[in-house]
Amino acid sequence: MTAYDELAQRFDAALMPNYGTPPAALVRGEGATVWDADGNQYLDFIGGIAVTSLGHAHPAIVEAVSKQVATIAHTSNLFLHEREIELAEKLKSLLGYEGKVFLVSSGTEANEAAFKLVWKHGKANGRNFLVSTENSFHGRTMGALALTGKASIREPFGPYGIDVRFVPYGDTDALKSAVTDECAGVFLEPTQGEAGVVPPPAGYLTASREICDATGTTLVLDEIQSGIGRTGTWFAHQHENVKPDVLTLAKGLGGGMPIGACIGVGPFGDAFAKGDHGSTFGGNPVSCAAALAVLDTIENEGLLAKVVERGDQLTSGIDAIDHPLKKGVRGRGLWRAIVLTDAKAPQVQAAAQQAGFLVNALQPDAVRLAPPFVVTPEQIQALLDALPGILDQAGE
Repeated sequence: MTAYDELAQRFDAALMPNYGTPPAALVRGEGATVWDADGNQYLDFIGGIAVTSLGHAHPAIVEAVSKQVATIAHTSNLFLHEREIELAEKLKSLLGYEGKVFLVSSGTEANEAAFKLVWKHGKANGRNFLVSTENSFHGRTMGALALTGKASIREPFGPYGIDVRFVPYGDTDALKSAVTDECAGVFLEPTQGEAGVVPPPAGYLTASREICDATGTTLVLDEIQSGIGRTGTWFAHQHENVKPDVLTLAKGLGGGMPIGACIGVGPFGDAFAKGDHGSTFGGNPVSCAAALAVLDTIENEGLLAKVVERGDQLTSGIDAIDHPLKKGVRGRGLWRAIVLTDAKAPQVQAAAQQAGFLVNALQPDAVRLAPPFVVTPEQIQALLDALPGILDQAGE
């Protein structure tokens, strides 16, 4: 019995089966490389689902977390601490417009906060429904799930007691028809993540902003996965210079530590009154210290430019591969999906792992790539060199 087999048996006996049994047991990481319990080495091209922006065991995060946990690890929301203030100030400076920050521990919590913020504001102004998009993903708690347009995970847990109307993503006319002066808010991803890394048509975010402005509707941009440099700008909505009313962040913000943020822009920064919302672990000093280290490192080491450069290398390399199973590639920065001609993404994921690369079968015909920003050109080329053989094996 391998070390993985033993751990998998213990996993199945002790944990709920909602994840199935993961295909590897990772024990150590450094940069874009990880090792499993049996000593096998992989290049990590999924990055903890777009989380480990600086890779594994980055010295800046190690130092920040070690120093903070040895100082004070938790205060709750009954007391303030300097790290949370520094982080909120830093996020505001990166956005470049006025707002206030509510810190949480995950992406779904950030969207729950946004949901409550929008609903409170909307109800006070006689508004009674929300609009989201088909195939969207905003989280798995009941509020966030109500906004999620992926029917297979939403419908088994309904009804939700709130009117959420879904329109096709990228369809400006459908959005305009759905959003009236009775709509409280529109929830959009600047690129749909779990749907398969699906970018919007050019001008879609700008048109969405105009539609919301014309009807007095709140625009929420869910940047849980696209934010913190993943597409080559700090926030994906900056590609169109669109300003949301509410912005949600998580994943890459903590570089592996659990943290998220709901940012209310302008008047939405003050829409919550004392007692309206809370989080025991939100704004945890250790997670805030990690997030500050992530933001400072991305800024100081010019990693946004590298995200663009290495994302272009990845895309051009995939485009150059002529294979019957490869249909194309889409996405931006270091957030891409290899689109397949057949529903063989699980086979591609398995073949890639066997070849020493961790990727993600995101949709039946789409494989997600979201490597750390510190991935090297040589590591990207290694995947590109191996990809034809991986596709061969997956297509058998």
